[in-house]
Amino acid sequence: MINTIIVYKPYLCKRKKHMALPTNRDQLKEYCLRNLGKPVIDINVDDEQLEDRINEAIAYYRDYHFDGTERVFYKHQATATDIENGYITIPNSINGVSGVFTLGGTYSVNNLFNVRYQIHLNDLYDVLKSSVVPYTQAMQHINMLEEIFVGKQAIRFNRHTNKVHIDTDWSEKIPLGHFIILDAYMVIDPDVNTDMYHDRWLLRYTTQLFKRQWGENLKKFEGLQMPGGLTFNGQKIYEEAMEMQMKLEEEMISSYSLPVHDMIG
Repeated sequence: MINTIIVYKPYLCKRKKHMALPTNRDQLKEYCLRNLGKPVIDINVDDEQLEDRINEAIAYYRDYHFDGTERVFYKHQATATDIENGYITIPNSINGVSGVFTLGGTYSVNNLFNVRYQIHLNDLYDVLKSSVVPYTQAMQHINMLEEIFVGKQAIRFNRHTNKVHIDTDWSEKIPLGHFIILDAYMVIDPDVNTDMYHDRWLLRYTTQLFKRQWGENLKKFEGLQMPGGLTFNGQKIYEEAMEMQMKLEEEMISSYSLPVHDMIG
């Protein structure tokens, strides 16, 4: 009896190499160019133009996608310059401010003679040994009075100046060294959070921006006949890209944007 031995050679079992999803700007650029046909066909777009379109795509993503920003509580310690100016300067990465935490007022606990302080002092023992219901009701009542007589702290913010103006008496409400806490929204940095580079919507949108730029470039040579009778049709490429860009922006608003809320910025 003859035994047969089958030998499998490794080189006969090669797997096709798959391209990884992009995790940086260069990989995003190459991914989108391949979607348009590179290297089979030449994509007539300059590298600086591609960089501009990537910036455009990321800016749109940050402005409208719910994953483009995150809610943060930004802390700033007041300086003498802040008090003199009546505003604080915040980083470029913050693109919206929805409010500032209570700075103090008639019903605050900043001193011995305020209502909140007296309730805390007198009811602390009762709260610890019995129900918190009376204490909760009292706090809700004080909050209502504060909302009526004091109101929400007015602020003004413009993302181009990065200045948050707090319309109050700084010398009384915000002493030197006092911490100001802003309820704000900070943009996501894709170079830190690299998952953003392979977001499915961002990949499709960036591809269409590249295609739009490609069509825009080729339109300059519309009607020019190349050797072999070939002609450029940049207008068609441009129109196709614009149509898809508008559809993607509609998809963004309907599927990936948060409802409109009270935010300055």
